[in-house]
Amino acid sequence: MVRVSAPALSLDASGSLAGAMVFSKWKGRNYVRTLVTPSNPRSGGQVGVRAMFKFLSQRWLAIAAGPKATWEVTAEQKAISPFNAYISYNQFRYRNFLSPSKAHPAAEVQTIPTLPTITATAGVRQITVAITKGATGAQWGWAIFRSPTTTFTPSYSNHIASIVIDADGNGTYVDTPLEPGTYWYHVRGITEDGVWGADSTEANATVT
Repeated sequence: MVRVSAPALSLDASGSLAGAMVFSKWKGRNYVRTLVTPSNPRSGGQVGVRAMFKFLSQRWLAIAAGPKATWEVTAEQKAISPFNAYISYNQFRYRNFLSPSKAHPAAEVQTIPTLPTITATAGVRQITVAITKGATGAQWGWAIFRSPTTTFTPSYSNHIASIVIDADGNGTYVDTPLEPGTYWYHVRGITEDGVWGADSTEANATVT
């Protein structure tokens, strides 16, 4: 149902119309869009987008003042907040399977992190993935990829999580809940300026 503050089809309409259109307002700007119901909200692509959004949003406050200030020009041009400029730009990069960046634009000049060593340890409905950095560590985080089959290639559609590096440059991720079965994992480093690290060797574990 569309709620309005003036006659129907006013600029302040809010809500859905006939299950086909949505009227709303974002940051003071009214808009209309098609009502979309995802056929599979747990598809690989959607899980990956949410995983990257979670990583980016949790990292924003920890970004230093210098890199954070680089988002202000873009934010002003688009009449959005620096945070939203940072999220929008990095999610656009991610949808093209490019690594995110702390600053705008992504310089892509940092040394590529060498392949990390990973181990997968199974438990009841969960697997713990332990990550040990290579000779050149990831400067920002680790991207974790999972598949129900072996010998897979990390991609946009099998990315399940990104985590920040720990104090030693390593990382640990608990993948849960999982159905019983065997799962395979790969990990790649995330630099601070938009470079993916080398792909790890594969690790697997069997959930009971």
